[in-house]
Amino acid sequence: MTAPIASHRRRSRWIIIPIKILFGFIALSLLMVAIYRFVPPPVTLTMLFDPNGITKDWTSLDAIDPDMARAAIAGEDGKFCSHHGFDVDAIAKAAIHNASGGRIRGGSTISQQTAKNVFLWQGGGFVRKGLEAWFTVLIEAMWGKQRIMEVYLNVAETGIGTYGVQAGAVRYFHHGAGKLSKAEAGRIAAVLPLPKKRAAVAPSGFTRRYGNTITARIGVVQRDGLDSCLR
Repeated sequence: MTAPIASHRRRSRWIIIPIKILFGFIALSLLMVAIYRFVPPPVTLTMLFDPNGITKDWTSLDAIDPDMARAAIAGEDGKFCSHHGFDVDAIAKAAIHNASGGRIRGGSTISQQTAKNVFLWQGGGFVRKGLEAWFTVLIEAMWGKQRIMEVYLNVAETGIGTYGVQAGAVRYFHHGAGKLSKAEAGRIAAVLPLPKKRAAVAPSGFTRRYGNTITARIGVVQRDGLDSCLR
């Protein structure tokens, strides 16, 4: 009888340990999201592993020119105020486009990008995408749109070793994010997808055209109330 009992205990242990790890992860992630609802994330994995150093300056959403958030919506996530973390149409279109070859296109929302930037690492893979989805659900439920946008505009990489629109504005235009013009906001938003390869000062080619397009869309975002959740 002793051997079967010991074997049963070993099997039970192998079941209990993963369950404990899972519940520990859930508890820790809930705690981190709850803390960052009120406290600025001090550093991210992307920042820690950036060989170019870290230049950042946390700035509240109220102190950032509203056109910067509108530019982010125009360039990154037109349905930011209407979805619950995921834009199914954008994800489907990106998948179809990527399957046909050519330049890879992402379908991530601002909420997904914020979840990745704050809690995870850069790069792909099913594990990271799954964790990204989990944290996206959490911040949508616990933060709300204004906090998500505020954190996004403070942790997004805006240049080499530069994080957040405040540091980006100072780097490129020599003034704070509270004084951004529509054109300047559009240029910073154009840099966001590839901050290590694009610059907001004297942009050329695609970056210039994309920045101009975003600048033109800022008025549309405001007129159509696509930023209504931030007002």
